[in-house]
Amino acid sequence: MTFLSNLLQLWASRRVVKQDSDATPGIGHSPSRMTPSKLCIDLVKHFEGLYLKAYLCPARIWTIGYGHTGLMHNDGTVYAGRKIDEGQAEALLRYDLEKFSGRVAKLVAVPLEQHQFDALVSFAFNVGEGALVRSTLLKKLNGYNYAGAAEEFMKWNKGGGKVLAGLTRRRKAERHLFETGELKFFA
Repeated sequence: MTFLSNLLQLWASRRVVKQDSDATPGIGHSPSRMTPSKLCIDLVKHFEGLYLKAYLCPARIWTIGYGHTGLMHNDGTVYAGRKIDEGQAEALLRYDLEKFSGRVAKLVAVPLEQHQFDALVSFAFNVGEGALVRSTLLKKLNGYNYAGAAEEFMKWNKGGGKVLAGLTRRRKAERHLFETGELKFFA
């Protein structure tokens, strides 16, 4: 069996994305107990889009599905000419979100609400773990400065040194989700 077939079987046998059913509004929970909710999945899907054939993204990285690059996992799933179906794209997305949520959980040292965790996972999915590690956003958050951390999202709207409208919209949506728990897409 191929890597992708094994991955699809793994995801069919377990539920990775769930709501934190023990959540108490306003208290926050350890990120180590959290997994991405439907809000996170919808946010990532909206901004990444679905591509069933591998393409070179603006950063010249082979990408497929909902923003899967294979770089983080070194799994060889993305290469020129690669094609997948929607089910495979879903499996890759859940695989990637599980990996990024684990990294966010290890890096964040303060309690979070589910929506804050979701916004951070989307952010990390897009900018990468290294950027999150070095970010003032993470430093402020881990200093219990939630409002200051929210303000930092908008500083990550550039590509190649230029402000990109798509990244600006994504950061607005992530910040809004982080602050309010509401998923909203901005024009």
